[in-house]
Amino acid sequence: MNLRSLLNFDKMITPVIIKILFYIGIAASIIGGLVVLFGGVISAFQQESVAPALGGLLGGPLVVVLGILMARVYSELLIVVFEIHQNLVAIKNKMIDG
Repeated sequence: MNLRSLLNFDKMITPVIIKILFYIGIAASIIGGLVVLFGGVISAFQQESVAPALGGLLGGPLVVVLGILMARVYSELLIVVFEIHQNLVAIKNKMIDG
C-alpha cells in the first residue's frame, strides 16, 4: 500500500481497524464475564446467600459467550460493507478497461 492509494481512498484501512476492535471486544467480553462471575461470588459471601453466586456462575459465562458472539456479528457486518465496496470498484475498473 502506497501513500497515493491511501490518500485517494483506493485502499481502505478500516477493515484492519475493525479486526483490532473485534479483538478489543473479545477482551472486554472476557473481562466483563469475569467481573459478573466474581461479583456474584463476592456478593454471595457478603449476603450469605446462594442466589448471587448462582447468578454469577451462570451470568459470567453467558456474558463472555454473548459478548464475543455480538462482537463477531457486528464486525462481520461492517466487513461485508467494505467487501461490497471492493467488488464494486473491481466492476467499475473492468467496465473502464474494456
